[in-house]
Amino acid sequence: MSGPTPSPDPSPARYAGGAHPGAGEDEHVVGTKNRWSRVVLAYGDLVPDGWCEVRFGIAWDADETAAAAPDFALVGIDPQAQDGSSLDLDQMPGLDRTQLDPHGTWIAGPAYHPGEAAAPRAALVRVAFMLPAPAARVAVTIRSWRNTRPFVVTRPQLSQARRDALAPPPSRRRRRLGPEPVWFDHVLVPGRPLVLRGQIFAATPGEHAAHARILYRDAGGTPIPPPYPGTIVLPALGAFVDLPTQQQARRFTLDLMPPPDAARVSVGFAAWDGDGRPVELIDDPEVALDDRLRLESVSGDDLLAAPAFLARLAEHLELSDAAVAAWCPPRRTVAAVPPILARARALQDGEAKAGAGVLRLAACPDWPVPETPDWTEDPFRSVPWRIAYQALTWLWPMAESPGGPERALALALSWSAGNPWGDPADGLALHPAALAQRAEVFVRLLGRAPEGEAAALVLTGEIARHGFALAEIVGQNALARSLLQFEAAAALLGVARALPALPVAAHWTGLALSGVAACIERQIRPDGSIPDPSLHRRLDLATLGRALAEGLTDHPLAATIAGRVEAAMPGLTGLLDPGGRLPPFGDTPHGVDHAAWIGRLRGRRALETDLVADRRRGPPPPPPEPAAPSGGVIVLRQDAPGRLWGHLACTYAANGSGHRDATSFVYATEGVRWIVEAGGSSLVETGAVRHHLVSAQGHNVAAPDGREPMAGEAWLAGVTALDGATAYEIGTGVHGSTYAHARLVVALHDLSGLVVLDRFATRGGPIAMEGWLHLGPDILAAIVSPRRAMAQHGRSRLAFTPIVQAGRAAGLAIVNGRNDRPGTMQGFVSQAAGALTPSSVLRYALSGTDRVCGGMMIASDTVAEGRLATLLAGRALAPILAGPES
Repeated sequence: MSGPTPSPDPSPARYAGGAHPGAGEDEHVVGTKNRWSRVVLAYGDLVPDGWCEVRFGIAWDADETAAAAPDFALVGIDPQAQDGSSLDLDQMPGLDRTQLDPHGTWIAGPAYHPGEAAAPRAALVRVAFMLPAPAARVAVTIRSWRNTRPFVVTRPQLSQARRDALAPPPSRRRRRLGPEPVWFDHVLVPGRPLVLRGQIFAATPGEHAAHARILYRDAGGTPIPPPYPGTIVLPALGAFVDLPTQQQARRFTLDLMPPPDAARVSVGFAAWDGDGRPVELIDDPEVALDDRLRLESVSGDDLLAAPAFLARLAEHLELSDAAVAAWCPPRRTVAAVPPILARARALQDGEAKAGAGVLRLAACPDWPVPETPDWTEDPFRSVPWRIAYQALTWLWPMAESPGGPERALALALSWSAGNPWGDPADGLALHPAALAQRAEVFVRLLGRAPEGEAAALVLTGEIARHGFALAEIVGQNALARSLLQFEAAAALLGVARALPALPVAAHWTGLALSGVAACIERQIRPDGSIPDPSLHRRLDLATLGRALAEGLTDHPLAATIAGRVEAAMPGLTGLLDPGGRLPPFGDTPHGVDHAAWIGRLRGRRALETDLVADRRRGPPPPPPEPAAPSGGVIVLRQDAPGRLWGHLACTYAANGSGHRDATSFVYATEGVRWIVEAGGSSLVETGAVRHHLVSAQGHNVAAPDGREPMAGEAWLAGVTALDGATAYEIGTGVHGSTYAHARLVVALHDLSGLVVLDRFATRGGPIAMEGWLHLGPDILAAIVSPRRAMAQHGRSRLAFTPIVQAGRAAGLAIVNGRNDRPGTMQGFVSQAAGALTPSSVLRYALSGTDRVCGGMMIASDTVAEGRLATLLAGRALAPILAGPES
């Protein structure tokens, strides 16, 4: 990105909940009416599909007691069309979906800001996000959340950076409408309405913007001729619902009232005119049953037991109580349902090891199952342990152990009795991951329960209740780009197959298959590339895809999924280091055997051994080309026979709303992992630990002027072949419009050494750069001179020499285990179950005026140092080191 576009002036500020103008110019005071006290600033005339940067000062009170809150305040972003109407975009890169604002990100409390912010009690806040088309305006809300005293917002600004020609194009799928409809097919619940909610955008609002064609079919697929309730009929179109617009963005609700005998409905969205005026469907419409069949409505205010829920459901379906007995399926029906999520877990973890009443969950120590659990257990103060415990996946290995079926069934019934809907013993029982997996466990246990007995009725009620919850998750698309949505759709499919006599089962099947198809389309591309920056998460998605393909053998979708997963496997396998691990970029839990996992996915007996040995047969391969831009990772590997292995991986995936790790790298040589990632997983860490591990100081990156990198793009700007080495130039926009940034990685082909340099340029004034290198916890490190550091592991050594190409050196230091305050935490790497262990971090700094360029030479011996020094002095690298401004 080569510079900012002029900052638009905001519309006059709007205040609510006790917020008000401050004493100074362009100041705003946000009060303590948490969630409701807020200031709203609107910015227009923005460039769609461009990155925006919001920045403002924040000053807090000396008596603030929520200084350590990671969610001290909230920045909410409402994307809007040019006329100010809000757009319901499913994703804005760099932001999370929030409850009170469409998208947003947290402002951490005062304790998380740099140490120099403590005395003046003020800091700079910077937030970056992509503004997807057709949005051209935003409303920025700065909202109170955990603060206990008012805080002051000063000089808020918004700027946009110009897109670099090499930056990846926006990935959001747009559904532009024309005369030919975009069709969506849905299975109906007999005799019940279906509700679709969505939004259209019309660049030119008018009475004839778009329409939705409606076609009902009977159970045999034969069209039912109109008229239909609530529709208009034209001979050329058939039945339709008009969708006029008074503003550019118009939300709509289609209450579809099917005629008698209707089993399916097709809804086709189209523009009225083919004159080129843009009209588009913003996202796939939400799908819901009528209010009487919503989970909240069926449950009511009563804490219903599972059988009572079935009776209430029959009442809402206007059926007699006798219908409930028919909903309980025979055991053979349930036993035939493939356990898709369990299959995915088996591919990931191998065969489950059933313990005699002992649980081993979420990398925590063994824990004995109590005789009579109350379902509030939390022995390790661990969120992932609680989710895994409430998921009940541990019941199935118990059910397969000698004497275990009765115990597993009794515990399942105990969970049902202790967790009435609306009042769970542990709120994490309703986490989507726990919900989906528990539903599948109940299905599997129903296949073991005696037919016609009370236990079968309880399990049937729980499965139905979980099905309604899963259907609402899938139908709302709220988690559309996450693994959780994928898991919910897979679990819903199993629920529908297990209860085929339930009147909503066919609808759930159609909804689940549509959800699976949408997840595959968004998350695994036809060429096998997976856009998630976490390589571990990519493997998660591929694994669930494989399990789904195996469980959908009777559906055409299986071939599509299997083909995409198969296309993804070479790329994932090629990222393994010779020790069998994937580079730990993004969210990656500790201690996972990725080679064995991939081996199971590939269906091979010799798992991790084969994956490593395959590369060691024959002559050493030539230096690999960098991964495709969609992969976002450069990988070099040295594992030739007779040599200790080496590995280098560098990510150029975009920074999203999580880890600030664009351009981070890991490095191993002589069989030693020297430079590592601090690691971390969103299901493990919280609070200060999570904040540190996702921050720049938890990664091997560099930052200018003490400013944390933001969300933004990264791209491979060039690859240069050198004598016995390769140079990779990575451009980024993660430092906002103020700085032009590139990272240069020069790696020797035998991986005996490399140079990592960062180039920062700004428009006038001083600039300082600091970089970090995380060493493994088993590495000894020391500074041996002002310009040299050494690391040692056993008899192996690694030398670190600062390199300055522009500017001047500004220091070298080693930090280990610093944790005096959240904002200065450094010198840790994550371990099993989210624990941190102290480890050395090498910090290096440069300073200059207008521009700095420098970094670190890393070499295992003097020969490698000499080769790297010769390359740096050569003519081939001179243009890259100088940068585009020279």
